[in-house]
Amino acid sequence: MRLAKNSWAYLAGFLDGDGSIYVQTKPNKTYRFGFQIAPIVSFFQSQKEKSKISGLRDFYDLGYLRERKDRIIEWIIGDEKSIREILIKTLPHLVLKKKQAELMLQILDLKSQIKNREDFIFLAKKVELYRELNYSKKRKKRIY
Repeated sequence: MRLAKNSWAYLAGFLDGDGSIYVQTKPNKTYRFGFQIAPIVSFFQSQKEKSKISGLRDFYDLGYLRERKDRIIEWIIGDEKSIREILIKTLPHLVLKKKQAELMLQILDLKSQIKNREDFIFLAKKVELYRELNYSKKRKKRIY
């Protein structure tokens, strides 16, 4: 796959159109406050475009591919270092998902600074704000 020096602008357009930026608060008893904060950046395409999205995954060398039962292939980036890299480099070019990207960067910063329950609750409230930016079929109860 050949992409020009504007490859991050290209990825921003892909993220704005066929991507998603979200964070989940998952119950997990093995975590200090009983919940895991799981950030995700993902891109979606028909499985007919598997070779193209696979080429993008290889070009950027981030994340992994998952083939869903609904014939969609999903490129998922879930590690915080890679999410931060993508968002910082695409942020100047984002239009539709700019607020989500900015808030995700705040959440990643806060997540690395949690020292006590109050810090965690503040982070959980930020996650809740984030969820308000995205369409969601499943609204869950707050954890605080």
